[in-house]
Amino acid sequence: MRVKRSLGEKVFDTANIIFMILLMIICIYPLLYVLFASLSDPYELMKHRGLLLKPLGFTLNGYALVFKNPSIMTGFLNTLFYVVVGTSLNLLLTSMSAYVLSRKNLFFGKPLMWMVTIPMFFSGGLIPFYLQVQRLGLIDSRWAIILPSAISVWNLIVLRTAFRNIPESLIESAKIDGANDFTILFKIVIPVSKATLAVIALFYAVGQWNSWFNAMLFLKDRSKYPLQLILREILISNDTREMMNLPKGAAQFIKADAYKTLIKYSTVIVSTLPILCLYPFLQKYFVKGVMIGSVKE
Repeated sequence: MRVKRSLGEKVFDTANIIFMILLMIICIYPLLYVLFASLSDPYELMKHRGLLLKPLGFTLNGYALVFKNPSIMTGFLNTLFYVVVGTSLNLLLTSMSAYVLSRKNLFFGKPLMWMVTIPMFFSGGLIPFYLQVQRLGLIDSRWAIILPSAISVWNLIVLRTAFRNIPESLIESAKIDGANDFTILFKIVIPVSKATLAVIALFYAVGQWNSWFNAMLFLKDRSKYPLQLILREILISNDTREMMNLPKGAAQFIKADAYKTLIKYSTVIVSTLPILCLYPFLQKYFVKGVMIGSVKE
């Protein structure tokens, strides 16, 4: 039986659809602008004013110049290392910690949870953080990017809540069959919570991919720089010297300004596109995983 909708409901739905379309355009247009600008002729781009709805004089010169920079490829490989190794370690340590804290019979469980949660709101500050990393001997080491951020407290709380939703009878039956805690965690708890783990993995991977501040603090050797730190040099410090192999001409300074802008847009696309490709594969887990692991206590 078809329910007749009132005029007010129709008006609300129409207004809601229009609002969501406008919101989608507001979110997507900046990405499209950067993409179109990276594919545009630099001189046409400098002269253009207003909205950019398509590439102006299609060219791939910006990407050619970007990949001429040896630091881009080195930074890309370094970032892949930080993302793969860092995310794997993040998931392992967060899963183990969340499993321990999710046990209802854990001795001093609530005080331990308070000890974990309080530093999420109150930290020691930048100087104690730097001194701690220095005394651990991690300065100018790749592990300085991975180990200090090995566990996110927020992700730990979400995963702990997801683990607490697993029926206790399932874990008790495994213990009766002789399974220890490692077996229960890796063969029962983690497979059952794969939706939440997929979302946590996405959060960690995006965080590792976008990380640059710790690298700026702790790394001195440029060969260990992540891609985002190279991108920062190009966008903020305006350092494009390694790429500016421009043709000779009378208006060299005009060429330099035009190509600097093109290089910036192209570098943003190169550094952003790989992580955007992860979202379609993990999208089906996103809503389900967050809802399962939502904080209820």
